[in-house]
Amino acid sequence: MKNPCRSSGSALFLTLISILAITFSLCAQDVRNLPPVSRSYAITKVTVFQGPGRKLDNATVLVRDGVIAAVGQNLAVPADAVIVKGDSLYVYAGFIDGLSRVAVNKPKEETREKQKDPGNPAPEAAGITPYVDVRALLNPVEKSIEEWRSLGFTVGQVVPYGGMLPGRGALIYYNGEATDKMVLNPTAGLYSELTPAERMYPATILGVLAKWKELYRQATYAKSYGGVYAANKSGLEVPESDRILEAFYPVIDKQIPVIFKAEKSLDAQRVLALKSQLGFNLTIAELKEGWDLIPSLKSNAKIFLSLELPEEKKDDKGKVDAEKKKDEQAMFPDSVEFKALEKRRDDFIALYAGQAAAYQKAGVSFGFSTLSAKPKDVKGNLKRMIKAGLSEDAALAALTTNAAQALGVGDRLGTIDNGKIANLVISRRPYFDDKSKVVYVFIAGKLYKVNATPEKAEADKKKEKP
Repeated sequence: MKNPCRSSGSALFLTLISILAITFSLCAQDVRNLPPVSRSYAITKVTVFQGPGRKLDNATVLVRDGVIAAVGQNLAVPADAVIVKGDSLYVYAGFIDGLSRVAVNKPKEETREKQKDPGNPAPEAAGITPYVDVRALLNPVEKSIEEWRSLGFTVGQVVPYGGMLPGRGALIYYNGEATDKMVLNPTAGLYSELTPAERMYPATILGVLAKWKELYRQATYAKSYGGVYAANKSGLEVPESDRILEAFYPVIDKQIPVIFKAEKSLDAQRVLALKSQLGFNLTIAELKEGWDLIPSLKSNAKIFLSLELPEEKKDDKGKVDAEKKKDEQAMFPDSVEFKALEKRRDDFIALYAGQAAAYQKAGVSFGFSTLSAKPKDVKGNLKRMIKAGLSEDAALAALTTNAAQALGVGDRLGTIDNGKIANLVISRRPYFDDKSKVVYVFIAGKLYKVNATPEKAEADKKKEKP
């Protein structure tokens, strides 16, 4: 006679084996999506630049659960920490981009319908969409995220594409994760440009300024009436909802600034005048020709200077382009006139490269923005600025502490101190050294290995082609 217990035990054993096999198979399929075993890291034996002018040799940085747990010498390394050996490595706070479109989807070109009334077009046709939220346009797999991260940028203020009022910007991590996990501050500011509409009002910069004032004042009135109605609804007309005007409310209350792109001196002067008339908080970004505005900018706006510089026309040997020089000499046969032309051009380029040093000398705080810069040019342009008189500490401040303060996150980013978000840049050799290379980047405590600079990666790809 069979033992029923033995039979049921065998069946139970086989069932358990089957369940374990299925579970193992499912886990094996999803192993890449599993979180790391530890969220604790110890970066040991490194030179740490905790902030501009704050250098710590032979130090250890402890990271736990996305924040900096400790930084100093002779720190005990936790047993669960993943050790990043940092012999001959240098650690900086993660760099901050003051204005960019990294990870922002560019809208497709569409044929616009002809406006029946060009003097009073639909707001969207005229580039007036301040209610647009850039978070809805983020693309976590956009390739520029990795390009900028490989240079040490960990956070950026990103804005939508568009006309005079494209929408609201956000401060995001350059981590390429799910959209919501990228966002550090969802409402960094209301983004605006002095970009006229095409073949409709406002078709000029002066028209843009007039329209801006009109919308702001309408929003001020609508907000005021809404407050009166909320206090006493009896006998009052119900206020209409208007997404365009409502987008100005946080600006009117000074909860968020207006982020104005102003590359040229005249544009910046116009924006400053607009701010003076209406009274909003102002951030001027992507400024390229602002060396004459230092006195007026000192206390009237947050400033982000562009990291794009005029190209120095040189051949492979570093000499001035001979063909271009020959053409210019043909246009100006008078040698005196040609030399004057060359001097004016050189002086103008020198003003661009020396602008950051002039701001430093005047004691004006500034950060950097990359909206029009190319990743491959950024380190070279920083070195050109340093050569033109900008100190390395001031350059580091513009990339870290100044930018963090201007964006309202100085309590969380910008330096390597206990309790701050673990955004770190780790390079072989000091960052501003000619031969330095970023090898690791931490964003909110997550480690990213940088295999190559963007230009080297592209060169390697070309080599691999048959």
